[in-house]
Amino acid sequence: MRDSFVGPFTFLKLIGKNAVQVGLKEEFSRKHPVYPVSLVKPYFHTGEDKFPCRREITNPPEIVKMEDHPGHVKKIIKASKIRLNVKDQRKYLVRFENQTADADKWLAKDAIPYGRLHLKRFRASRRTEKSHQELSFFGGRVCQPVTQTRAQA
Repeated sequence: MRDSFVGPFTFLKLIGKNAVQVGLKEEFSRKHPVYPVSLVKPYFHTGEDKFPCRREITNPPEIVKMEDHPGHVKKIIKASKIRLNVKDQRKYLVRFENQTADADKWLAKDAIPYGRLHLKRFRASRRTEKSHQELSFFGGRVCQPVTQTRAQA
């Protein structure tokens, strides 16, 4: 679980009546330093005598991402045709297990681990989606085949 509040931080200045600019530590350097006053709480230092069982929280070790092998493929999301070196090549948007959507990558068919299996599933899912869309487009009824008398007229 994450802490509901982090800090303490020093106030740099009050911006209007409803916002405060704070000096953030290096680990929060990517966050915006201006916050609404409603999120600011006073900090009271509590000594060891009040909470003898409290111990310092250690941060978990950082996850090292290996760019060559980001993980197992969860599924293929999308396909796209890209023109490279005067040739059309098909690239696939791949989602990896235990990764967010930010880690999705466009890969060629040969670069996808177990690509044949995942492509087979991807194509099968697209077939069922397309057929479902056609049925819903026609209200769930089957279209009448064109008869010879209609075709000649």
